Amino acid sequence: MTLEIEHRPSASPYVERVWRSRSDDVARMTAVATPRWSLVFWKQSGRTYGAVQGPGSKASHAPVPEDATFFGIDFAVGTTMPHLPVGRLVDGHADIPDATGTSVWLAGSAWHLPDYDNAETFVRRLVREGVVVRDPLVADVVRGAEPDASARTVQRRFVAATGLTRGAVRQIDRARQAAVLLRQGLPTAEVVNRLGYFDQPHLAHSLSRYIGRTATSLRDGGGGEPLSLLYKT
Repeated sequence: MTLEIEHRPSASPYVERVWRSRSDDVARMTAVATPRWSLVFWKQSGRTYGAVQGPGSKASHAPVPEDATFFGIDFAVGTTMPHLPVGRLVDGHADIPDATGTSVWLAGSAWHLPDYDNAETFVRRLVREGVVVRDPLVADVVRGAEPDASARTVQRRFVAATGLTRGAVRQIDRARQAAVLLRQGLPTAEVVNRLGYFDQPHLAHSLSRYIGRTATSLRDGGGGEPLSLLYKT
């Protein structure tokens, strides 16, 4: 039972990461929380499917199509599609109709189906046509910059861009970073100190809510069903 995932970062300010995977005798996975939305395409039994996967506010169980290959584009926080408000997709998705082996239908137009190597070219075309836009204030705040706006304005822009509050985005990314460090073998106490958790129970609660794993299972590689993509943000 495996879910093989290959992924790479992106130099595009609109894209966080590009990935592809293959399922082998996997019926279900644990989808970790994420403040990012994604375009996902998969092929199964000779057919092509597509979906816009919304942000996840908590860890959840997700079905995995049998013997399928997948390709996805994780968009950077602050990037949106105006015709499909991301707030409607939190903890959900929207199917992309009429996907074929060569084309995909988005925002009322047909587009050449992207792949792992030309994802950024595809996204540049979406940006050029106004299908994908980016809120620079949200992007800058995520990178740690001090916003030149009131806290109320920042909160409103975060909710518009992610469907989540600024605090929720921060908590989810911190839990994801903690999971990565634990998988690398870092002691729990050091993760607590490095990431600013109050104590180990605080970390345990965060991992349970956002990752769906304990610190021990992350460090030992246990926990049963496969995890969705985890990486250092």
